[in-house]
Amino acid sequence: MVVKKEEGASRRSFLKKGAAVGTVAAAGTFAAPAVIGQAPLVVKMQTSWPASDIWMDFARQYTERVEAMSGGRLKIDLLPAGAVVAAFQVIDACNDGIIDAAHSVPVYWYGKSKAASLFGTGPVFGGSATTMLSWFYNGGGQEYYRELTQDILGMNVVGYLGFPMFAQPFGWFKEEINTVKDIDGLKYRTVGLAADLLQSMGMSVAQLPGGEIVPAMERGVIDAFEFNNPSSDSRFGAQDVAKNYYLSSYHQASESFEFIFNRDFLEDLEPDLQAILKYGVEAASTANTASAMDNYSADLQKLQNDSGVTVHRTPTEILDAQIGAWDNLIPELEKDPFMKKVLDSQRAWVERVTYYELMNSPDYGLAYEHYFPGKLKL
Repeated sequence: MVVKKEEGASRRSFLKKGAAVGTVAAAGTFAAPAVIGQAPLVVKMQTSWPASDIWMDFARQYTERVEAMSGGRLKIDLLPAGAVVAAFQVIDACNDGIIDAAHSVPVYWYGKSKAASLFGTGPVFGGSATTMLSWFYNGGGQEYYRELTQDILGMNVVGYLGFPMFAQPFGWFKEEINTVKDIDGLKYRTVGLAADLLQSMGMSVAQLPGGEIVPAMERGVIDAFEFNNPSSDSRFGAQDVAKNYYLSSYHQASESFEFIFNRDFLEDLEPDLQAILKYGVEAASTANTASAMDNYSADLQKLQNDSGVTVHRTPTEILDAQIGAWDNLIPELEKDPFMKKVLDSQRAWVERVTYYELMNSPDYGLAYEHYFPGKLKL
């Protein structure tokens, strides 16, 4: 049953009043326990992922940590995409108080503002997802996010980002692709500004949630697609509809999960519970990264060894063309004053931080090739 906004507010007010009454009673009687047991506050959280997706497992790592850190005072009712609203509608449901929280990505509300895509799937200036997640927390990105969601769009939400995703593969193709000409005219699934980018390179783009991708491929609605990673892709059955898997791309190279909360719900909580929901994102981010490294690499091997998938790196010609396409798209984006200041902030951050990252990083590929010669086949 969906809890209506008014019902949710009454529930939270009741719990807060109940806690206050318990404190008074305890103060008046030495024999009374310091904390009077009460039912946990249930947080209704919907994701944008099908129940079978590995990202539901990642979301569960967040809920488990929040429940443990709260000592059982919070319990998260975690729901898959479609349980209450469609995958792309979770931010609206949080805004309206239909759900208390959501686990998604900003690009899924790109239809409200193209600026949403700047928080994870915008132009790649050279920084990784870790670089850009650091920009969110230390480079001013979080305040820009608040300005966009609350001031510009007038949404009653608070959001945090967590888990810097590895660069997303260019995706799944029925035939090999080697040049920009090979992708011209292909019907392709992606989301956000990547749609604008790849359309400018000659592809015909459909924006679909994850659960609709393989059926669309089977019906011929699309010819090729990307989602995110080997684990999610294999659980969708990508290997059943295409056999050429292209890793590395600049179309979505710096995305993170988005944890959205109804603002009234969050601010009604006791300060320690607010902190647990907020900093639980950081705890889950570490757990998600470890799980992703383990599962993505193992599932990539299974795709190669068990499903007959050929794994490629995206050809340099296509990567160069993607950078050129970003160059053409950025001036159009910067006609919007808000997007201009966000992009200026990101460029300045990447110029400084990535200089350090690249100058400081040894050539890991050189060491890998030394110990595992011939495996990369670059």
